[in-house]
Parts: sequence; C-alpha cells; structure tokens
Amino acid sequence: MTLDEQLAKIKRGTVEIISEEELITKLKSGKPLRVKLGVDPTSPDIHLGHTVVIEKLKIFQELGHRIVFIIGDFTARIGDPSGRSATRPTLGEEEILSNAKTYQDQVFKILDKEKTEVMFNSHWLYSLGLDGLLELSKHSTVAQMLARADFNQRYKEGNDITILEFLYPLLTGYDSVAVKSDIELGGTDQKFNLLMARDIQKDYNEPPQVAITMPLLVGTDGVHKMSKSYKNYIGISEPPSEIFGKIMSISDELMYTYFELLTQENLDEIKKNHPKEMKQKLAKIIITKFHSQEAAESAEQEFNKVFANKELPSVIEEFKITEKEIKLSELLVKSKLVSSKKEAERLIQQGGVKINEQKVSDDKVIKIEDSILVQVGKRKFKKIIGG
Repeated sequence: MTLDEQLAKIKRGTVEIISEEELITKLKSGKPLRVKLGVDPTSPDIHLGHTVVIEKLKIFQELGHRIVFIIGDFTARIGDPSGRSATRPTLGEEEILSNAKTYQDQVFKILDKEKTEVMFNSHWLYSLGLDGLLELSKHSTVAQMLARADFNQRYKEGNDITILEFLYPLLTGYDSVAVKSDIELGGTDQKFNLLMARDIQKDYNEPPQVAITMPLLVGTDGVHKMSKSYKNYIGISEPPSEIFGKIMSISDELMYTYFELLTQENLDEIKKNHPKEMKQKLAKIIITKFHSQEAAESAEQEFNKVFANKELPSVIEEFKITEKEIKLSELLVKSKLVSSKKEAERLIQQGGVKINEQKVSDDKVIKIEDSILVQVGKRKFKKIIGG
C-alpha cells in the first residue's frame, strides 16, 4: 500500500492529527509503530461510541503496526476529569478489575489479540514512587491546568477541583513514556491529555507521539454524544434485535456518520442506495461483528416481521407478578420496560403504551387475572403473568 493510501485510511473520520508531518515521517521509517490507546475501566460495558477509536486502532493494526492497549487500573482510581463538571466518584479495586476483564473481552471482538499488547498502568505508576511523582509534577503548572476548558469552567463556577485531578493528565502522559508510544488515539475530549503526553515525552528525552483525535459519536437521539447517562447508546453486548431496532431508528444523516466511523465501507457507494436498505446493512455489519452473521440475519427477519408485517415478535419475555391490581406506570417500572415512573407516565400520555395491542392513554389500575401483553414503543414487549 502506498503512503497516500495509508494516509487516506488513517485520516478517514479523524478530527485532528498533531502533526500530520510527524505522522508521515514515522510512516516513512518503515518500522512497525507503537500505537497507544489508554482506557480507564470505569464502567463494565462498551457501547458503539467507545468503538470509534478502537476501529481506528484496527486500521493501524491492518497496516502492520503494534497496538498498545493500556488499561488504566491505576488512573481509574482518580477518574478522567475530561468533560466533567464535578469530581468523579472513587472506584474500588475489585470493580475496576472486573470492568477491565469485560473491556478486554469486548475489545478483542474488533482487535487481533495476537497483535495487541495489553498493559495495566499500575505496573509502572506504583513503582514510580513519591520521588518519581514529585519529578513528574514539575512538568506542568497550575496555569496550564486552569487553561483547560473543563477545569476553567469549574473554577469559574466555584466547583471543586482536586489536586488529584491535576495529576491525572500527568500520569496518563507518563504512560506514553513507559510504553514508548509513537502514536496515541483518543476522542476530541482527550486532546489536552494527548498533548500533555507529547510534552512529557520531550521532557524525558523521548520523541513525541503523534496525537490523533476522533469525533465523539452522536447517540440515537441525534443530539448528544452517545452515553448511558443520556440513554441514547447502543451497547455492543445488547441483544441483536435491540441493536437492529436502535440502528433503524437513527436519522439518515447520522447513519452516514456511523458508516464513516464504524465501518470501512465505501461512502460514495452507500449514498447511492436507499437509506432504509443501508440502515439494515449497517445494523447487520455491527451485529455480525459483535455477535454473528446468523444473529444478524435473525434480527433482520424479526425486525421485518414486527415493523413491516405488524406481527408480534417470535419470542416475548415473560414477567411474573404477584399483585392482582397495579397502576400501569408502576407495572412498567417493575417489569423494567422503563427506567422510571416519570418516563412511564410520559409514554402513557403520549400514547406509547399498549395492553393486549390496544393503546392506553391514562395511568389506570390494571387487573392481572391471568396474563396480559404489554408493549412500550415499537420494540419493547413483555408478557405479564399473574401469580
């Protein structure tokens, strides 16, 4: 592959490369580069938003470079302050290690495990010691830290910023020194941390890494970045039918962004076809990657059965209840069809809830003598069984 072809694959979907000239020089060297991604295992599951950077790592891997996947078991105890309006809660070691195992299981659905180095940053950060930490702390100033947008905003609003949070970018920067990183990838919210690592590498007499930032994937609502807190995420471990339905619900414009950031498909060819057909193609690509081709085919058939033919799903989960009577909103929460009573009341008012295939417009008391079929929105069904 020519240098121009390599650059085209690397640059697809990127926001910024600091610097492209340095990247070209490193690629021209002909040696396998060490491409770093650091992840703090602060939650157990990965969603598609997390995979944007991992997909780019896969490109580097296919081009013959070595991926260095750093699990921040040490830095997770601090918590990345990027984009935060308050200090993160502290996680325990057991939770961190449990999340780390899940991360590895999920990441290797994309990356080649044999061509990836997995490292835990506690290995070198514990041994850094107090003297090493004091030395590292000399490589930045309070003014530099407060110039950072999220810290600056918190400072202006009078919100606490701990000294520990100031240490975070220094410690992740030292990760790049420890693993001799040539290139580091991250979302746009990681730019400060990536640039800090370049400075620290220079101070430790090492060549600075190239920093590549990727966009933050917009969630299914089409507004906010994909996040569990916004409830607009697509988890890679979710049931195939759920993934398929969520992909089909996104806008046409957002679908093209997903194709660009999550696949290697030819975008010009994608745009020549009908958006509905391409959403189905996208859903099948994603499900095949994280589940199987058979699961993707089954999810498509199930989607067409429910949405195109207006039939009930082949399999409907059952939920047993002991109450003979219960308010509809409480039933929706208890059966986990919704996450809160407020959400249940809103959906009922909007006509988004059906009982035995009939719309219900008020939060009335439901009698459960034998069994009833409850539907929320277009995709959620549960058979409620009386005790």
